[in-house]
Amino acid sequence: MAAPAPALALNDVTFTLGGEVENDTLLKRLRGASLLRTAQREEVSDPQDLFSTALADYQRMVETLYALGYYSGTVSIRIDGREAALIPALNPPKQINDIEILIDPGKPFRFETTEIAPLAAGTQLPEGFRRGERARAEVVIDAARNAVDGWRDIGHAKAKIAAQRLVADHAAQTLAAEIAIAPGPQVRFGDLVLSGDSKVRAERIRRIAGLPSDTIYSPAELKKVATRLRRSGAFRSVAVTEDERLKPGNRMDIGVAVVDDKPRRFGAGVELSTYEGLTLSGFWMHRNLLGGAERLRIDAEIAGIEGQNSGIDYTLGARIERPAVYGADTKGYIRFDLESLDEPDYQSDEVSAAIGATRIFSDHLQGSIEIELSYSETDDVYGQRDFTLAALPMSLEWDRRDDTLNPKTGHYLDAGVTPFVGLNGEASGAQATFDGRIYRRLDPAGRLVVAGRLQLGSVVGPALSEASPNYLFYSGGGGTVRGQPYQSLGVDVGGGSIGGRSFVGLSAEIRAKLTEKISVVGFGDTGYVGAESFYDGSGNWHSGAGIGLRYDTTVGPLRLDVAAPVSGDTGDGVQIYIGIGQAF
Repeated sequence: MAAPAPALALNDVTFTLGGEVENDTLLKRLRGASLLRTAQREEVSDPQDLFSTALADYQRMVETLYALGYYSGTVSIRIDGREAALIPALNPPKQINDIEILIDPGKPFRFETTEIAPLAAGTQLPEGFRRGERARAEVVIDAARNAVDGWRDIGHAKAKIAAQRLVADHAAQTLAAEIAIAPGPQVRFGDLVLSGDSKVRAERIRRIAGLPSDTIYSPAELKKVATRLRRSGAFRSVAVTEDERLKPGNRMDIGVAVVDDKPRRFGAGVELSTYEGLTLSGFWMHRNLLGGAERLRIDAEIAGIEGQNSGIDYTLGARIERPAVYGADTKGYIRFDLESLDEPDYQSDEVSAAIGATRIFSDHLQGSIEIELSYSETDDVYGQRDFTLAALPMSLEWDRRDDTLNPKTGHYLDAGVTPFVGLNGEASGAQATFDGRIYRRLDPAGRLVVAGRLQLGSVVGPALSEASPNYLFYSGGGGTVRGQPYQSLGVDVGGGSIGGRSFVGLSAEIRAKLTEKISVVGFGDTGYVGAESFYDGSGNWHSGAGIGLRYDTTVGPLRLDVAAPVSGDTGDGVQIYIGIGQAF
């Protein structure tokens, strides 16, 4: 009987930095660039694969030395004591146990001359690209790239490197770098040329892309074309290319290849709070509904299941969106919503419909406006009332977070105002809201992060007894003050309570990463609700604090928060919150 011999794993890959250099940064870069180190981590054991990887590592090590300014270094890679480059390719080792990489980087080189021309006005070259600085190859590459990009930024789409002369003087340890740039002519955008088998109509793809034909070429505008197409949600992939040839008048066509995304998608969510109960949500979405990249989405939610102080809330909504309705950066939509709320202080059944638009002003700023009609039947401390309202909700959102799912730096601002008019004798007025968040890393790696949040709200116009409960403010629960029961803080009007016309919410968190996946969070929240339209201190405050645990996933961190009241008389006992994503 015979059996195949087991593959012998690689014992070790060792690095030795020779010469007179002791540089931890250099050694770290060399280790990071090594394909053999990667093979070792991936437990590659096949001798042929390891031998081929060792041969490829010669070039990787030399390129890394050049990148850091070492041009006279030597690299030796020994496989069980034999130089890998001297082993016959047709007779590779049958077994590999140990690999040793010995590198003598030599002395670092300095720039003797740094010439690059011509340069477009305003071009910024790397600070290290000048006489006397370390002659890093990566700095030369960055300088050449910046020079070419400088011309492209002002419309010279075909700018390129015409010639280069790089001479290393090993005796003097210097490098002379001379680069000539060919700017080429100033180019204008031509036509948008489509390819690919898309079910979105060609004229709609062109309208969504918004290529400004016959205007001077701009890389930023070209980037917007790709961003708009991806943002439409109709395509799984988008590729934008520049035609290699110029047409008469120095016009350049732009090629676009798209692949449609799957037409239908659905999803579901679950959130649990010990006081608010269980929330179940789901949606169904249809992409490219009418062939113009329209998107229909239907959302449903049931909240307050087994809640301690309120009944079950039901919401059902439908929304159809169409990109590029008033220009490439404006999306139009129509929505219809049904809502039945059984809250601690009131009950409300509402139907609303709206038509609106969202405008993308930049990568970080967007605004929206809509015309809304709503009818609601409410029952609260003031009895049963009906509200027929016309409203004009408007909002601006400025998002500078580094990661929307799990931010570590940046800020987020969302401000809105909703003027409303009573159509059946109801009082008219306006509601204003503000939500500001800020995030800061306390260490370079972002393992310790502090986050803060400020929420404000105000209702002007109607008296407290005349306002729709849907426009008033409450505090307490996962979105405002954790540790306090949901909507437990309102305004006592005698015989019961109602929401307030003013609201202030403050939250702070410190997030500490324990492992690559697990983080612990300490937090404190406080909230204020008053009968007045603007804060004057006559209302009431309450607060809560606690600790939380986060487990990072591709859809955001799984969140577990445990909180208890700190001040105020609206609740007692511990509250537990489970959901997806940071609290804010």
